[in-house]
Amino acid sequence: MSVPLTPWRRLVPTSEDYRGLRSRWPRELIAGLTVGIVALPLALGFGVASGAGAAAGLVTAIVAGILAAVFGGSHLQVSGPTGAMTVVLLPVIAQYGLLTVPLLAIMAGVMLVVMAITGLGRVVDLIPWPVVEGFTFGIGVIVAVQQVPLALDTVKGESESTLLSTWQAITHTDWSRAVAPLGIVALVIAVQLIVQRLWPRLPASLLAIIVATAVAFAARLPVATIGQLPSGLPAPALPAMSLSLLMQLAAPALAIAALAALESLLSARVADGLVTDAPRTNADRELLGQGIANIGSGLFGGLPATGAIARTAVNVRSGGRTRVSAITHALVLVVVIVALGPVVAEVPLSALAGVLILTASRMMNFRIAGRIWRTTRADRFTFLATAATTIVLDLIVAVLLGVAMAAIMSLRHMAATSSVRREHLPVHTPTGLVDFPSHELHDTVAVYRIDGALFYADARRFIDTVCSAPDAQGVIIRAHRMHVMDASGAEALREAVRTLARRDIDVVVEGLSPQQLATAVATGAITESQHAVDLPSAIDLMCSHIEVPGRALTRSFTTQVFSYGVFTQDHVHKEVYGRRLSGHLDSLPGYRLTLIDVPDPSVGTLGVDRQPAAVPGNEDDLIAGMRYEIGESELAAIEEVNHPLFEKVWVKLASGEEAWVFVAKEPVSRGTVSR
Repeated sequence: MSVPLTPWRRLVPTSEDYRGLRSRWPRELIAGLTVGIVALPLALGFGVASGAGAAAGLVTAIVAGILAAVFGGSHLQVSGPTGAMTVVLLPVIAQYGLLTVPLLAIMAGVMLVVMAITGLGRVVDLIPWPVVEGFTFGIGVIVAVQQVPLALDTVKGESESTLLSTWQAITHTDWSRAVAPLGIVALVIAVQLIVQRLWPRLPASLLAIIVATAVAFAARLPVATIGQLPSGLPAPALPAMSLSLLMQLAAPALAIAALAALESLLSARVADGLVTDAPRTNADRELLGQGIANIGSGLFGGLPATGAIARTAVNVRSGGRTRVSAITHALVLVVVIVALGPVVAEVPLSALAGVLILTASRMMNFRIAGRIWRTTRADRFTFLATAATTIVLDLIVAVLLGVAMAAIMSLRHMAATSSVRREHLPVHTPTGLVDFPSHELHDTVAVYRIDGALFYADARRFIDTVCSAPDAQGVIIRAHRMHVMDASGAEALREAVRTLARRDIDVVVEGLSPQQLATAVATGAITESQHAVDLPSAIDLMCSHIEVPGRALTRSFTTQVFSYGVFTQDHVHKEVYGRRLSGHLDSLPGYRLTLIDVPDPSVGTLGVDRQPAAVPGNEDDLIAGMRYEIGESELAAIEEVNHPLFEKVWVKLASGEEAWVFVAKEPVSRGTVSR
């Protein structure tokens, strides 16, 4: 089966990416400047934490930041090194060495490009809302907790767990020295809140950092600062590789690509939810942008990159609405390295912690959490489990667990809302009221209707219910309201049919979709001859399988009871007048003429024409009379004149002759009559 490729025009940058920039460029530049200042210590820190060094972190933030902004599918996303990626990289570096990191970035980038071309970006849309919100809430907690060591000017703990590491930092804090950095944190948060309240158009984060830096410098507060920056970037080069090395790194590269895809798409989705005045993310193009960004980062000796939720949130809060802000943030890092290194070196780390703590608090949206809490118990549990797992364990584990839990809850709900029940005719259908053609069929044919799904969670109940008919000669299974049937459902259908067959009970299944019918036939559950498209056809098919007393009329006649007439012995082009049977003329096809011997000497023969009895929309022609061409074939007998469904009507032919014709006493649907 071929994989549908994403149209290239949806993946290529266009001028539409920068619509509205003419009026927005000042705010975009300011937002980019703010994000650049916030991203600087993060880039340096994640580079050091990964073991690749501060320069690798800067390269990743600059190269990946620009490429992802230009080629990506989000107008708001800011990309670069992240804590989650660092956690994934550490064991890989320990096993394969530091020199493999650029190659891993390139390999993961190629995989992301393939994901984009094959349209896998849309998979993120399948992640339930409680999972996304739980993930976001948990990330907010983690980001805030990660800032505690910076806010206290203390050394980060050695534990790989964020919570344990932070607790270790708190227990080793010199509280006499922590007063000044905590004051800077409080000052930054206060300035941001005041500026956002009184002057919402100003870049609150940047102003808060400037104020805090000025206060710390003027008062000579004993606080840790960013410090000296690297003076340059490495030249691009293709890392050393071999076939055996590529095969060894395939699995970790796939894990990195999966993390980059998941974190980037969720980050973009979170950003989309923060604003209403920016285009929505193109998921496939975002994967393409992240792939190109990782390839570029690897060529420059950088780390694998992803969309960064914290920096993206700062970008949104600072007013960024186009790609220019993300591009500007990367250029700011270049300028900082080249020209402003000494100035930025004086920025207190606790000031950056204050910015990120406030940003993280806004990611912990208690209003949305309250809305989820007022929904179902399953959604509440999914939200809490995802958030808790994000905080305690890992981002990827949290999302996978949340999706798995949501899937289990959905299956439980599907099973609870699905049913198999006995149905008693007559019933209303789109073609009218449908009933068995004789009373005896009510006692000999059992009808069951499936609602919802027939899948593994409901298979045993289906088998027990359908096989419970004690005295039936036939079973009709109505599946027109069955929306889902998996392999277990098809196997349950096969087992039920075989169980009934051992009891000499015929089975007809009605209303399967083409895909469901193909599955049922392929698994041997039924044959195509056991399937009917609707209930009347299913009844008609069942009547051909079982013996029912009193069946006297031919199917070719009774299937279209409105086409009838009495003809004299010449059998050629006689116009007849008949009684119109309302409600049974809706585009029904005609049938081949059948001559029926009528046991009444005053009546010649009763015929049904293959040609349509009336043109759709002009059914009244039946009342005015139709011209029939009669042939002589397919003779069949009527056993009794006084059939329960029909009565004799005296008609006058156009030739002046008079005769009897049999018409239905009540309107009946195709399939309600016997053969």
